Amino acid sequence: MVMCNRWLGRTRDRYCYNGEFLIRWMTSSRRVQDRSKKKRVHDLEVVTEKWKIVSKIIYLMELLKQEPEMVIPVRSLENHRRQINLPRPHRISDFLRKTPKLFELYKDQKGVLWCGMTPKAEDLMEQQQRVIEDHADKAAEYVTRFLMMSVEKRLPLEKIAHFRRDFGLSLDFRVHWVHKYPQHFKVVKTLDGIEFLELVSWNPEWAITELEKKAVRGAAGSGSESEFPGMLSLPFPLKFPSNYKRVYRYYAEKIQHFQEMSYLSPYADARGLKAGSLEFDKRAVAVMHELLNFTIEKRLVTDHLTHFRWELVMPQKLMRLLLKHCGIFYVSERGKRFSVFLTEAYEGSELIEKCPLVLWKEKVLGLVGYRGRKKKLEVSSEGSDAECFDDLVSDQCDSELRELHVKIDQTGTLDYEDPLLGDDLEMDVGEIAQTYRKFENS
Repeated sequence: MVMCNRWLGRTRDRYCYNGEFLIRWMTSSRRVQDRSKKKRVHDLEVVTEKWKIVSKIIYLMELLKQEPEMVIPVRSLENHRRQINLPRPHRISDFLRKTPKLFELYKDQKGVLWCGMTPKAEDLMEQQQRVIEDHADKAAEYVTRFLMMSVEKRLPLEKIAHFRRDFGLSLDFRVHWVHKYPQHFKVVKTLDGIEFLELVSWNPEWAITELEKKAVRGAAGSGSESEFPGMLSLPFPLKFPSNYKRVYRYYAEKIQHFQEMSYLSPYADARGLKAGSLEFDKRAVAVMHELLNFTIEKRLVTDHLTHFRWELVMPQKLMRLLLKHCGIFYVSERGKRFSVFLTEAYEGSELIEKCPLVLWKEKVLGLVGYRGRKKKLEVSSEGSDAECFDDLVSDQCDSELRELHVKIDQTGTLDYEDPLLGDDLEMDVGEIAQTYRKFENS
């Protein structure tokens, strides 16, 4: 056991695989934070930071909107502390006072503290409703295409609800909205009471990926006319930050090989693909690329994606795939929840194409009492979304809240061995120990 512990603790380890000794450099931890801490992109970390703040504000505004008089006792907000991600011992009332342009507090005759929205906030919620209504048809298209990419052409309603804000769906998504487009999908309930959203009709025009549309933009025709999509051979747009030059230099041939490979369309049946093969990974990248194109911010929280591994025929270790293809995706590591970006959609910290819902969120952000403290973003296994709220509730930061300017440690370059597009030989610690035991017994 001591020998095993010593063996596992080395930075450079030797392990047995199929009877051969393979030597490779390994990090001391298998956490995503440790594996990618030198791959941060400052501009996209800024995006993550600012939207983390505004998403909590919007959650509170939507919560108040659902109340009969659009007011709620502050003590009742304690039931939503987990969604707000406000750590104890900070008080919710202090958090609300930091955004006086959107929230107002008052006490009734019994001394109970109540929270409501300001007239400006109520006006913003009315604007949001109009924007969402205008976006409804496009959202219905994206949800339909989501169903078309799934194995059984249906998805649990509970899982789709995770993407409500990402797709720009209305608050009544589960109750009313899902019944407004019977020509596209319908709600079905299984014997055990689980509700699914099921595809009603296949639309061949929607079985054309966003990547295909961009390739034929300006040309005659709409892409493929086949009702059943098959193989594609389009390269993915790559956008590497300046400190990734070394990666591209070392792995240029593998990147080019991956880009030139044909792959199965996200809308084709992928059940015959072998998990772990390059063909399987290429198709998974295509699914991720398409799904991110459906979102209003061209980014998603990664733990929401894990719910769809089986339905979309995705790899078990999805995070590893996203990190491997760092020219196509960027994984932001703020707090406990990671976000994945479609890098081609951003120029610096700005979306290249902003839909009306993003412009509306920027209006909300402009009225939030948070404008960012100059600080170094640390990645820790104990970190949480609550980190950014320390700036909202701390009095000492008031004088510093002038502009969103987040300093991120970017020292160092990519100096670890990473099989960017090669064979996936990385092993978890548990797998290493199991392999070592087999070697000891042989």
